[in-house]
Amino acid sequence: MSVIDLARYPIDRPGPEREALVATCRQQLAETGCVVLEGFVTQDALAAMNAEGRDLAPSAHFNTTQTNCYSSGDDSALPEGHPKRVFMERTNGFVAGDLIGPDYAVRGLYENEALRMFVAECMQVEQIHEYGDPLGHLVFNVLRPGTQHPWHFDNNGFIVTLLTQKAEAGGKFEYCPRIRSENDENIGAVAATLAGDEALVHRLDPEPGSLQIFYGRHSLHRVTRIEGGRERHTLILGYSDTPGEIADVERTKRLFGRATDEHERAAREGRERVSV
Repeated sequence: MSVIDLARYPIDRPGPEREALVATCRQQLAETGCVVLEGFVTQDALAAMNAEGRDLAPSAHFNTTQTNCYSSGDDSALPEGHPKRVFMERTNGFVAGDLIGPDYAVRGLYENEALRMFVAECMQVEQIHEYGDPLGHLVFNVLRPGTQHPWHFDNNGFIVTLLTQKAEAGGKFEYCPRIRSENDENIGAVAATLAGDEALVHRLDPEPGSLQIFYGRHSLHRVTRIEGGRERHTLILGYSDTPGEIADVERTKRLFGRATDEHERAAREGRERVSV
């Protein structure tokens, strides 16, 4: 049985309802750079995913660091205030995909072919693939009370997430849709946002069970500081438009505290995708 609420979101069968859903998602992506599909999974599936997140959360790799929005090092050749020279506190945790068992409900969602095809249509790409990274393909992001995920760009062109547990307060998702492009880093707008300018900032406060699709590589985004006594858990479903992609060793160790032999082999062979 599918974990997706197919009565509400008929992504598994062709027809006018599915076509209308895809059209709506495309319009939202064009207008706001983000789609939120509330109640995307069934209540039973959400309960199972919430339990899985709570079970896995103690295994998350946590570290506290100062990072810029590119997850890169400082560049003293650049002027003060340049985004590469603006460092923010990041203290959050990631549960690597190799810790998420084959029978978990979250894996059933990630490996659903109809979902992958639906996301591809919404993003208007011919085909997407499961992310080839052995740790980063399916991840639980864990934010404990008092922590935050500061302004950053993702390594993937598009990101698909599902909130499984909401914080008591805080934990809002804020983003600047497609603030940069392949041809223009738009340094001025990025720097202004980091300095507190909210002109380009959109805010979302999704409920558990909501599927979110957005342009992570080109959209500056963050999760605000967690308040209260409950953690915020988000499932990150890793997809790629190129099969077999794998993250670079440095980024992998930063996120998960370790890298695999496959990461090291990809680095030696020049196959790793370097963060930019």
